[in-house]
Amino acid sequence: MSADSTPEPESAPGTGTPGRREPRSGRRKALLVTAWSAAGVLVLGGTGLGYVYVNLNDNINSVDIDQALGTDRPLDVDDGSQDILVLGSDSRSGSNKKLGGGADDGSARSDTAMIVHVYEGHRRASVVSIPRDTLVPRPECTDSEGVTHDAASLAMFNSAYSTGGAACAVKTVESMTGIRMDHYVEVDFSGFRKLIDELGGVEVTTTKDINDRESHLDLEAGTHRLTGEQALGLVRTRHGVGDGSDLGRIQLQQAFIRALVEQVRDIGVLTSPKKLYDLADTATGTVTTDSDLASVKDLASFANGLKGIGSSQMDMVTMPVRYDPNDGNRVLVEKKKAEQVWTALKDDRPIPRSATKDTATGDAKGVVR
Repeated sequence: MSADSTPEPESAPGTGTPGRREPRSGRRKALLVTAWSAAGVLVLGGTGLGYVYVNLNDNINSVDIDQALGTDRPLDVDDGSQDILVLGSDSRSGSNKKLGGGADDGSARSDTAMIVHVYEGHRRASVVSIPRDTLVPRPECTDSEGVTHDAASLAMFNSAYSTGGAACAVKTVESMTGIRMDHYVEVDFSGFRKLIDELGGVEVTTTKDINDRESHLDLEAGTHRLTGEQALGLVRTRHGVGDGSDLGRIQLQQAFIRALVEQVRDIGVLTSPKKLYDLADTATGTVTTDSDLASVKDLASFANGLKGIGSSQMDMVTMPVRYDPNDGNRVLVEKKKAEQVWTALKDDRPIPRSATKDTATGDAKGVVR
């Protein structure tokens, strides 16, 4: 079977359908919940409520990736495109304990990882999901306490975050892809739940029953408006449907993101300043960004540049992998095919369908739509 991919576009990224002008609309969609929420702050500032910047700035947690990694990084190419590493962390500490289960040992892993490539012109994007169970070379990393951790020839991808935090996760991705990450955005369990609840839930249709005690999810086949906790259960479940693999979970995550982006409209549809502020307050209080996005002004400006990208302008694939013959619970990078993906992103081109053909995939495609 082949991994999830989309047909090769017939036009260059950012140009839309050949021969057809894309309509301008006041109801354009945002790429991510956090970006959409931050764009709303920009609107608030324009209505004379700019004083909220001070309060919301204090909410934002940030990591200085540039200082942590220094000059040992891929070339920073200024071609109008952007690459963003988006992580969902599964810390079991604090308010995440009840949601995540497991021991409260203060550790965290990158439960979800995606590289979002925004093409020049910011009208199209490609999203590459990285399976957490992929065995990859992990470079030497220094954590936030200044402790240096040795490189590992083969380690699970999500161990990079638990070993050296955000900077190590970024360094591992850059080492693996040869692509410099322009930005970093992280959301944890409780933050994700709060964001979905603030949005009023997300509507999805499931084609099969999903029941997973571990992720606290019980859904009959049909249409549902998911609460924050249910949405979290859906993007985390791997035993409730399909073959129980991490690749199947990625298929559910990608389907949920498409549903979310379809539902989320331009911030102008929110007529209540209080609702707008509450959403922005939640978004800024539950994300961690790189230091370049650590102010509301910068985050809003960045988000405003993405809000023309809807689900139909997003190509979503899974990094080409194959199952490890020595351990069916692990996957290995299909190096030649993965290089096609990274080369396409470096050149700001669409990812060719051949890059994900005949690679490992899950068994949850079509379960959520």
